[in-house]
Amino acid sequence: MAFYSQHEVAILIVILGLVTLATRAGGYLVLARFKRIPAPLQAGLEAVPAAVITTLVLPPALTAGPAEMIAMVVAGFACLRLPPIAVIVLGIGLLVVLRQLGL
Repeated sequence: MAFYSQHEVAILIVILGLVTLATRAGGYLVLARFKRIPAPLQAGLEAVPAAVITTLVLPPALTAGPAEMIAMVVAGFACLRLPPIAVIVLGIGLLVVLRQLGL
C-alpha cells in the first residue's frame, strides 16, 4: 500500500482542483459560442447525470454484500417518490442499520 506525504496530497488536491476548474471553464467557453445548443449536443448533455450515477453506483453494486444490496434497492425505489437528499439519508441510514444487524 502506498503512503503519501501531506505535501504530496496537498499538491495533488491543488492540481485536481485546477483541472476541474479548467474543464468547467472550458465547457462554459465552448457552450457560450452557441446561440442555441444543437439537439445532439443537448441530448448528450442530458445523458451526463445518468452516466455519472451509473459510474458511482455500479462498482459497489457488483461487489456488494446483502446489506448494501438491500439499501441500494430500497434507495432505488425511494428515488421514484422522494427528493434526492431524502433518498441519500434513507439509503445511508438503512445501510447503517443493516450493518449493525450483522447483514
